Amino acid sequence: MNKKIFNLMDALERGKRPPCDDTLGIEILHTENGIAKGEWNAGHQFLNGNDVVMGGFITAVADTMMAYAMASCLKEPRMFTSINLQTTFHRPIQIGMVQVEAKIEREGKSIAYATCNLYQDGKEVAVANSSIMIK
Repeated sequence: MNKKIFNLMDALERGKRPPCDDTLGIEILHTENGIAKGEWNAGHQFLNGNDVVMGGFITAVADTMMAYAMASCLKEPRMFTSINLQTTFHRPIQIGMVQVEAKIEREGKSIAYATCNLYQDGKEVAVANSSIMIK
């Protein structure tokens, strides 16, 4: 079976993103050399029973932004996937804009390490770390 690799950077340039980006409502503002910056409009649909944004959605946003950071490092389209993902929550996220910044900290031949910081109202609300397998 011949698999086609979805190139995030090409998709971004053409304005065609993966469906999960649209579902989450992530806006990619900048991607270059292992760094990706964006905004996320955390809406009512992401609230949990405590009236704050559910952690799984926060983690999904961080994972998505780290994917853009990873894609911006690659010289050619390659397959990659998160193999470990951990999020630490510092404070609850309320409805509103969240700034998201991801960075590839280290990149080897088959494994990369990424971090993602999320901010709301100028305060850090969460940090995610990921190991990414590259094929």
